[in-house]
Amino acid sequence: MNTKEAVAKRILQLCEEKGLAVNALANLAGIAPSTIYSMLNEKSQNPGVVSIKKICDGIDISVRDFFNCDLFEDLEQEIK
Repeated sequence: MNTKEAVAKRILQLCEEKGLAVNALANLAGIAPSTIYSMLNEKSQNPGVVSIKKICDGIDISVRDFFNCDLFEDLEQEIK
């Protein structure tokens, strides 16, 4: 799994844990739903740190908590 895929899965995992739809998450984070959807699909290969921080702020978790997940343990090498 690459980093982008792990970020997308983590966003969906957090939505499920918090009982939120993607649109509701976007509202809490103060970002456009299209930004989150682009992070979830192939449009964005490089999810922005600022967007991730806003998502974390919206659901009241730290960036550390966002990345403190097994999904980020054994990522593929990004430099090829």
